This record gives sequence, C-alpha cells and structure tokens, in this order.
Amino acid sequence: MQRILIITGILVLVVGLLWPWLANLGLGRLPGDILIQRDGFTFYFPITTMLIVSAVLTLIFWLFR
Repeated sequence: MQRILIITGILVLVVGLLWPWLANLGLGRLPGDILIQRDGFTFYFPITTMLIVSAVLTLIFWLFR
C-alpha cells in the first residue's frame, strides 16, 4: 500500500509540473466531448478524452505487465 501511495504521489507531482505543456495537447476539447453551457450553469463530460486516456493507460499497463 505504501508503494502505491508513493508512486501515485510522484505521478501527481509529475503531471502537475508538466501541466502547462499537457494543456496544449488539446485533450478535453475533442469531438465527442459533451459541453452544455446555459445561464449560470456549465456541464462538461469528456467522453472521447476519457476513452483515449483509458486506451493509452491500458496499453501502458499491458506492456509493463
């Protein structure tokens, strides 16, 4: 459990440091992502982004299995 928490913390740190560059990739604004904007209300559901991230993470975990 300690090892998982340490690895998760390091990953969060790395993503936080790389966030300015990761934001420029365009993830989160892909076709298929749902965005509903109304007066005083915004709903965002990134379906396509979640599928791509899931596929990439699955491939990475499968390769390092």
